[in-house]
Amino acid sequence: MRALLAAVAFLTRIPVPGAASIGASDVARSAAWFPLVGLLLGSIYALAAVLLKTHLPAGIVAVVVVLLDALCTGALHFDGLADTADGLGGGKNKEDVLRIMRDHAIGSYGGVALVLAIAFKITALAALMGQQHWITGLILTPALGRWSMLLLAANLPYAGTVATLPQRMGSVIDGMNGRSLLWGSVVVLLSLAAAGMLARAWIALGAVSVTTLAFGLFCRKRLGGITGDILGANLQLCEIAVLLAFVWS
Repeated sequence: MRALLAAVAFLTRIPVPGAASIGASDVARSAAWFPLVGLLLGSIYALAAVLLKTHLPAGIVAVVVVLLDALCTGALHFDGLADTADGLGGGKNKEDVLRIMRDHAIGSYGGVALVLAIAFKITALAALMGQQHWITGLILTPALGRWSMLLLAANLPYAGTVATLPQRMGSVIDGMNGRSLLWGSVVVLLSLAAAGMLARAWIALGAVSVTTLAFGLFCRKRLGGITGDILGANLQLCEIAVLLAFVWS
């Protein structure tokens, strides 16, 4: 139970008992629960959408869902996307990229990345709500996004050092190993099975795998590994990939 609470505390702003005593080692051991936390978030978003969908246009409901996502997660992964875009876009070498990513100010690359990501999500969510299996897609999107973090972290080393990036994040990433990926994958596969073997859900899983592979190879070439910001950026890219898989005609 402590591991699940640690995952909720790390990935969301949902109050959990004993959050103040949860450390990096607890979060590292909780990684297998990340997809389950995604299912929890997806269920919250789906419930909100169900309540609003009959009263408001789909576009407005989509904006509310994205806003709810930012509130529930503290915009943690949006921040990772912005920092990653600034670093990879403006950095000339590994050290330069890591230095830029440490700067919390949002630059031009980060600003454009945020605008595009939010625009993609709102447009795709509005289109998704016109489909038959939109609730399934909405619930699975955060779960598959958080599974992608395990997939990336289990296959690439931490690129930062104690001198360049927070040691706590390095410890967390080191703990996101093959075992976490295995059990996290069990959660995802059970979720897909519960979705009634919906073909779109399995296509979305493939889209997440391909997106993570491509982005991971790019980060390995540029940095030799990953950081916490890169995990957040990959999550955003994979959530967009899931939504596109569900709305692709």
